Amino acid sequence: MVAPVESAGTDSRPAARPGPIPWVAMYHSVGDCSDDPYRITVTPERLGGQLAWLRRRGLRGVSLRELFAARARGEGRDLVGLTFDDGYADFLDHALPALHRWNCGATLFVLPGRLGGVNSWDPLGPRKPLMTADGIRRAASAGVEIGSHGLTHVDLTRADDTTLHAEVTDSRTQLAELIGAPVDSFCYPYGTVDERAVTAVREAGYRYACAIDPGPLTGPHALPRLHIGQNDTAWRLHLKHKLHRLRRRPVEGL
Repeated sequence: MVAPVESAGTDSRPAARPGPIPWVAMYHSVGDCSDDPYRITVTPERLGGQLAWLRRRGLRGVSLRELFAARARGEGRDLVGLTFDDGYADFLDHALPALHRWNCGATLFVLPGRLGGVNSWDPLGPRKPLMTADGIRRAASAGVEIGSHGLTHVDLTRADDTTLHAEVTDSRTQLAELIGAPVDSFCYPYGTVDERAVTAVREAGYRYACAIDPGPLTGPHALPRLHIGQNDTAWRLHLKHKLHRLRRRPVEGL
């Protein structure tokens, strides 16, 4: 099992007063990166090295649920959010053992409308298998926080009202039924976000949501994240961590 996470309760709501924006790392696939035109893959060895770097720095990777629970208590400055997008099947074989070894948690964003499918939204490929319903339940039972990445991975800023509702609200309902637990976190496909999408996510009942660089929309429902890839060795991680602290100003709700 990865590090246990606290259940979502009133004490884990994002703090109301402005605070420093947490460092949230964005991963995707963990496996063979020899054919990787979008640079979404890290090898298991590289992931292990990155998690080891965190521990050497006195930091620990955790799920968003654990991160915000700690911050609500006025703690957690030594915690880094770890997120994995798209729900690739290789998470179970490669990411989960590394998380376990380094006593880390994570939030896994999955697509309930593509269970057992492939990443067909990436035109250049390669085709990577996505988790089945059983795989998602296995990850959840290992202590991984399961979040929604929408139903089918569409750009919400271009979706009509019906599609937006299905991607945001229906995906949450389906995942909650699948894992038998509340789904508190959302991740905007492609990282694209606008006020309409943020409003839809907030009104659907999610407590926090991840983007990439949401600019003035930054807040609990539009968290900035830092892409971590195969080229991020120790010195690059050090630089990214330092620049994050310099660039991100305190924001209300964080």
